[in-house]
Amino acid sequence: MRAIRLPAFSVAGSFGASAATWVLLQQFAVRGLVAIKFLAIGRMLGPAAVGSVSVALLAVAIAEALSDTGLAQAVIQGEHPPSRSQLGAVWTTLTARGVLISLLLVALAPLLSSQFHLNGSLILIQLAALLPLLRGLASPAYYVVQRERRFQHIAGVEVAASFVDCAVGLALAYFGAGASSVLIGLVAGESLKSSLTWATMKPRPPIRAVWSGIGHYVGFSRWIWASSVINLLLNQFDKVVVGKLLGPAQLGSYQMSSRLAQMLLADAAIAMSQYLFPTFAAHHRHSPQSASRIIKIYLLVIALGLAAFVTLLRLIAEPLFSLILGAAWLPAVPLFRILVINMAIGALIAVLVAYLRAVGDAKATVHASAIQVVVLLLSAPPAVHYWGVTGIAWSMTLGLGCAAAWMLFRTLTARTS
Repeated sequence: MRAIRLPAFSVAGSFGASAATWVLLQQFAVRGLVAIKFLAIGRMLGPAAVGSVSVALLAVAIAEALSDTGLAQAVIQGEHPPSRSQLGAVWTTLTARGVLISLLLVALAPLLSSQFHLNGSLILIQLAALLPLLRGLASPAYYVVQRERRFQHIAGVEVAASFVDCAVGLALAYFGAGASSVLIGLVAGESLKSSLTWATMKPRPPIRAVWSGIGHYVGFSRWIWASSVINLLLNQFDKVVVGKLLGPAQLGSYQMSSRLAQMLLADAAIAMSQYLFPTFAAHHRHSPQSASRIIKIYLLVIALGLAAFVTLLRLIAEPLFSLILGAAWLPAVPLFRILVINMAIGALIAVLVAYLRAVGDAKATVHASAIQVVVLLLSAPPAVHYWGVTGIAWSMTLGLGCAAAWMLFRTLTARTS
């Protein structure tokens, strides 16, 4: 069996189809386009419109997390590649899930609109309901491409979809489409991405209902589902509280500070995990000891870099908001200074999750999320009572820190033989 070569710092100058260079280029292009769209539309439309869109996307995130099958991760991590029939079963399951989520969101649109003070803007939730349907219709060959680490191919699809999303969203916002422009852009991007998975990726699954053949994935995927459900509470709890109690304008300010911190810190690590998860999985299958050494090097370098960047961002937070978003967004600066710490820990967690799932220890991430839930439930009530919205931010950060500590412990003490 041929060894899988994975030097810790072989990114520079490498443009092979499986090189991490493509993940970094994808990250730069996709997150750059997302940043341009989000920040430009935020400046044009203001906090209330951003908050209204956030409510619609929040509903999608909740529905998708509660119904996460974990099949994508199971296909990537599995010992053997899936057969065409198994891919058909994966596609059938994910398509059915997408249809059900979309119908549920449309049915609940009036209730969500009234609960989150959207003033009858049902169109936002209805547009958002198209997203899980389009994602479900995509070809599961996308996960095979990830498994085989064909990152050049993935980068091409993702960048093309993001470009369409950005271009359509900005054009519609400029011509007065309002908050709907954000969601229409997302729908256009997801439509292109789903089409490209069928047009450019193989093996193509049979386009018919197939319900058998994925039973062996369930043991792994159940931990992914459990992690998604717990992370739903962890990732959306603060947004639900702010949106429900304070309305779209305050949610817009909170969401913008969170999104900007995520763009500058966590997104790079989350994107890099697309490379790390299948790469660690492949390397672990060949040499668990080598994979263990490599993760330690990655963690040290990433931790040092994050610490320096967080310090810089906290220092320049106010002029950064003033320059990029304008004076209307300056009340979000205190939250941003807290959330950059939050997102830095999240970036570290993304790397840890990629490794733990790659070595088959998905349950460790679920345990970490459970720890975070306990910390959040204990710390959030007094934090909100004494410090309001900033208390929620600090409580989320504390929970993330505890979760990261647990996953780091499991990573460093895992058996490699």
